[in-house]
Amino acid sequence: MCDTGALRAHLLGARLAGEVATSREDSLRRYRLFAARDPRVLIGIDPERPWGQRDLLALMADRCGVSADPRHVSGPDVIDPERTLGALDAFAERIGAAARRCAPVLFGTGHPHRLLGFYAGLADGLSAAGCEVLTPAQGRRVDILTRFGLRTCRLDYVRGVALVREPGAGHPGGGPGVHSHSPLPVRVALDAAAGGGGPLPGLVVGDHGWVCGAGQLGFEAIGLADSDDPAPFVGQAQGAVSVVVPLDDGVPSVRYLPLTRYVLKRARLSR
Repeated sequence: MCDTGALRAHLLGARLAGEVATSREDSLRRYRLFAARDPRVLIGIDPERPWGQRDLLALMADRCGVSADPRHVSGPDVIDPERTLGALDAFAERIGAAARRCAPVLFGTGHPHRLLGFYAGLADGLSAAGCEVLTPAQGRRVDILTRFGLRTCRLDYVRGVALVREPGAGHPGGGPGVHSHSPLPVRVALDAAAGGGGPLPGLVVGDHGWVCGAGQLGFEAIGLADSDDPAPFVGQAQGAVSVVVPLDDGVPSVRYLPLTRYVLKRARLSR
């Protein structure tokens, strides 16, 4: 699917954009938490100035197309498909530029059950183009603080895409891991890459803490984010994150595959 009109129809039909499953209540709650600098919502971004709730609402209306009206406090959220398409084109440009210079690339996701296939397809395309898909810190322990306490995980890679899984769950290279927004996994991966004398990524591709954590450390970072996830968009506004594609990040994984094909085609990497 490389036609923009067909992809727009897919975004709406799959509820990746348009009226999405993310609720307005949840989005506003997370904007409030970001304004209060809750680290669970900052996910690696260091705000350079105070971001109030109205500031965040205005930013998300501009970048995602959510309602800018603070009196709109309930119901489903809305993501403008035109903003999604425009950001996907910019995303594809960065993927294509990385391929042309054969840059090492690091992929990572905090939504492996949904987004692993999207990133894995891109990793395959970049690998075929001559890019090294990095897998630093394989099996390394990562301690993530959650609202339920300390969660000990280990870093793993599936089809070239980093994720975290609980110790004893599955096997290295096996199926999807756990849901995480933490920037700690990408910090562990980048620290291992630097300490091991291997190449550092010329591009980091991911979501949540992967894109925010890498971008905040000065790496070129691009990724996906939902309308209830302001941190990547703040990172983009501050110049830490290069591209953020607004879409629902919780639909069935198969619905993201047309986006993979679209990005590869736009990046001139489809085979």
